[in-house]
Amino acid sequence: MSSNTSDHRPDTARPARRVPGTPAGGTGPPEPPAEGAIDKFKPTDARAMRALAHPVRLALLEALVHAGTLTATQASELIGESPANCAFHLRTLAKYGYVVEAGGGKGRERPWRRAHVELHITTEQEDPGAALAAEEFGQFWLDTTLGRARSMLSRRQVWPEEWRHTGLMGESEYIAYLTPDEAREFAAEVEQLYRRFEDRLDHPERRPDGAMPIEMLLLNYPLLHLAGWPAPAGGEGAPAPAEDPTE
Repeated sequence: MSSNTSDHRPDTARPARRVPGTPAGGTGPPEPPAEGAIDKFKPTDARAMRALAHPVRLALLEALVHAGTLTATQASELIGESPANCAFHLRTLAKYGYVVEAGGGKGRERPWRRAHVELHITTEQEDPGAALAAEEFGQFWLDTTLGRARSMLSRRQVWPEEWRHTGLMGESEYIAYLTPDEAREFAAEVEQLYRRFEDRLDHPERRPDGAMPIEMLLLNYPLLHLAGWPAPAGGEGAPAPAEDPTE
């Protein structure tokens, strides 16, 4: 998973985690990385990847994308956890290199920011333990994100009225027949579209009035059963036959 965490992306998927709501804090953009520091982070330590597979820590990273910088107290107001719990999990994220202090403040009033613009967690690891941890995190992220999508898409009545008919909100489904080369070209074009507004991540001051954090999920996978390939283990593949309501 790559994350400009905005982005936590298992393997090649790209989640951009954003938290709806008004920032509880964050008075400006995160400080730029120190000279020589990397701006993209690809963990290879199984412990670091497992540390991220926690709902509060994932929520904190999303909140930092949204607000730019946050203290534990401000984070608690945004994600609904206690300041003490937020402080503990921010320190844990810092231990594994996901966040750093933004400077100033003391104790729970110390502001934090994300350490990297992009976070890539991939199963392509030299260490089998790290590959397994990446796979576990990918499943955790997928379950978390699809659960949120299911919740929001089934409760459209809570959306602001002006957002219900933009043409962007909601779900759609297409089937395309592509060669591997065409798939790579399509992926590159979609990546450009996703990155169109990337400069607003971590930078609340760059967002125009009325901007809403929008989570965009692009789920692409082969329909193996239609192409004559074996169905995945566990019986997934062809849709299960529906009950006939006339019987």
